[in-house]
Amino acid sequence: MQLRSDRSAKVARDPVHHPLFARYYARVSVAAETRAGMAKVRHRLLGGLSGRVIEIGAGNGLNFAHYPGTVSEIVAIEPERALRTLAVEAALRAQVPVDVAPGVAEALPVKSEAFDAAVLSLVLCSVRDAPRALAELRRVLRPGGEVRFFEHGRGGGRVMNLTQRALDRTVWPPLAGGCHVARDPVGALREAGFALGPYRRMLMPEKGPALPTSYCVIGTAWRPVSDAAGAGS
Repeated sequence: MQLRSDRSAKVARDPVHHPLFARYYARVSVAAETRAGMAKVRHRLLGGLSGRVIEIGAGNGLNFAHYPGTVSEIVAIEPERALRTLAVEAALRAQVPVDVAPGVAEALPVKSEAFDAAVLSLVLCSVRDAPRALAELRRVLRPGGEVRFFEHGRGGGRVMNLTQRALDRTVWPPLAGGCHVARDPVGALREAGFALGPYRRMLMPEKGPALPTSYCVIGTAWRPVSDAAGAGS
């Protein structure tokens, strides 16, 4: 695993601390694998990846079991200590090599252009500075490197949009570990200079009432091949 200096790693260590939410998320996410169909989503998200992959905000490591054998190494960045501990346990059970490391999306502790692909899975909703995080993602991907994303964000009609914005301004981020429900992940990737590939909007869960957190999108983007070597640095 290609990390920056020890000094940089220490600066980024455990800047996110949501122990109560981490325990809640660990339970709910495991249940959602079958009840909400998340296992199938993860399989679709990660299918066909190869080479060195960086996963930003790995949580409790539920993606690890779904990476194909064509992946040579995964570097999984997770800032929350309780979730990172669970991710380390999941890494030991994975069929591909996984290194779990502390760090935040806005200051990734890895070298530039070190990865063939990156995975964003329900993380852009909670990063503190999405443009900076995506600039870092461009930095660590090689030109032409692929981004696989599955995110939730703004969706529905006018009333739902108003509800999402109201939640973001009030109770939702403190209750949900910094999560926001009114962000636009596709727009953020486009504004950060990524080339958008195919993507599909969907509701999660697919059956049942639509909640402020239900509006999801799964898709692919790329760091442009012509991207300057210093992008995001």
